[in-house]
Amino acid sequence: MPNVKFINEKRTVEVPEGANLRKEAMKNGAELYSGPDRYLNCRGFGLCGCCRVHVKSGKENLNRMGVWEWLMTRFHPIRWWVRIGEEDKMRLACQTKIYGDCEIEERPDMNLHGEKFWN
Repeated sequence: MPNVKFINEKRTVEVPEGANLRKEAMKNGAELYSGPDRYLNCRGFGLCGCCRVHVKSGKENLNRMGVWEWLMTRFHPIRWWVRIGEEDKMRLACQTKIYGDCEIEERPDMNLHGEKFWN
C-alpha cells in the first residue's frame, strides 16, 4: 500500500491504492483547509480550489490531472496566483488519486511573484 507523507502535519500515513487524497487526509487528521475554507468549501466536488496541495515528490504516482482540475489550478479567479512557476506541481486533493508513495505539502504558502521576481 502507498505511503503519503504530509509535510506540514509531519506524519506519514499508509493508504489503499487508488484512494482519494482528500478523503484519506481527512480520515487521518491531516488539515487541508485553513481559515474560512474549513467551512466554506465545495466538499470535494472540485469547484472551489480550497483543497489545493503542492506535490513535492511522487507526482508520477498520482492520477493524471483532468481538464477541470487543470482549469481550476490555473484560472480560478481567486486561487490562480498561489504558486506562480510551480503550476505543474499543484493539485486539488479532491481530484487526486494515489497509486504510489508521494510527499504532499498541504496548505501551501502563497508565491505571488514567482521565484525570480526581485532578480
